Amino acid sequence: MTNKITKSLLVLAASGLMFAGAAAAQQDKTSGAGPGKVDPEHPRVNQVNRRETHQQNRIANGVKSGQLTPGETKRLERGEQRLQHNEKKDMAKDNGHLTKQDQHKLNREANHMSKRIYKDKHNAKTN
Repeated sequence: MTNKITKSLLVLAASGLMFAGAAAAQQDKTSGAGPGKVDPEHPRVNQVNRRETHQQNRIANGVKSGQLTPGETKRLERGEQRLQHNEKKDMAKDNGHLTKQDQHKLNREANHMSKRIYKDKHNAKTN
């Protein structure tokens, strides 16, 4: 009984974080580039955002299936938040765009996070 409640709370927490992240991203999107503005049509931005969304879904699925413990989930979510923060910082530095170097750096970070997600989901720990 407690295990089901814990899993339900984790799913709700992960969903809440994904919803909050999506809402924040929606608020930032404006047309055209400029200081502090996002160009949603920029292919590098879109590629990085697709990866972030995919990884958030993988984390949520791991919580739902019980493959991720609460501690693992918390650590993975912190990593995803750090990745999103770095993206925003890089975009602010370049008038709402990501340079190829920024994209390369963010993809390296996303690769690291992807490996952590896989490792945590497949280490045979359960709640």
